[in-house]
Amino acid sequence: MSKAFITGITGQDGSYLAEFLLSKGYEVGGLVRRVSISNLSRIKHIENKLKLYYGDLSDYSSILKAIKDFNPDEVYNLGAQSFVQTSWKVPEYTSNVTGLGVERVLSACLYINPKIRFYQASTSEMFGKVREVPQNEVTPFYPRSPYGVAKVYGHWITINYRESYNMFAVSGICFNHESPRRGIEFVTRKITDGVARIVNNIDEYLYLGNLDSKRDWGYAGDYVKAMWMMLQQPTPEDFVIGTGETHSIREFCDIAFKQVSLDYKDYVRQDERFIRPAEVDLLLADPKKINILLDWKPKTSFEELVKMMVGSDMNKYGDY
Repeated sequence: MSKAFITGITGQDGSYLAEFLLSKGYEVGGLVRRVSISNLSRIKHIENKLKLYYGDLSDYSSILKAIKDFNPDEVYNLGAQSFVQTSWKVPEYTSNVTGLGVERVLSACLYINPKIRFYQASTSEMFGKVREVPQNEVTPFYPRSPYGVAKVYGHWITINYRESYNMFAVSGICFNHESPRRGIEFVTRKITDGVARIVNNIDEYLYLGNLDSKRDWGYAGDYVKAMWMMLQQPTPEDFVIGTGETHSIREFCDIAFKQVSLDYKDYVRQDERFIRPAEVDLLLADPKKINILLDWKPKTSFEELVKMMVGSDMNKYGDY
């Protein structure tokens, strides 16, 4: 039986990946941060099938002990301080966890078993102030946030370990991927939860930042399969993971509110508090490489994704 270890297993991607790997017959372990309030809600339904270890990406000893005890064949590093807006408020912490945390996991893998296959969760935020449209595996990086900068370090240290130590270490440059399990602080869940709160007369308006920012949005449940496929290849290669379509936050709002027969223009208000110090205006994936070499394409459309998330949040507040 193959064994896979996931940092960030309690997050959106980690929970979907854990489900996917269990369905493939894997034994699955994961790193869980110790917090005062339980953060296991996304994996509660599969918790008894997992082997969980308390640790932190800022603490090398906890990473080393967990990976040594579990002895995995594959390690997926999905853990990070992943909220862009927050990275401006805690840049040093973001750099430590999101950036240096990658090196700590790689170092632990190298020390315990250099044959471990390693996946790093890179991000389209590394492209930032984009140098070309669309963005592919060789597009230059120009990050526009502490989060993006930290991810660039994580991306390049993964390449460095691959080339220096002949490790099977790869990075998936994931464009935005969402789901009903997305954290409420992210704009997509903020929108769909806001729709449900307005319909249920909890809130009157939804306050957002730049409505014209454009992103390549996909469904997280589709993307975790791409992560797994990357580690099954004969040679380690980095891939852009995205849909090849771009949509604005305004479009997202339009579909979300129409799902409950409302016009977003009547309820959405722009608020300067939610404008980033340095904005990323347009992210669009060029997924040709992964489409051709891995035969991977997302199954869930943008509209299906938005409706799925609205339906989930509506159900949270009552029958829908």
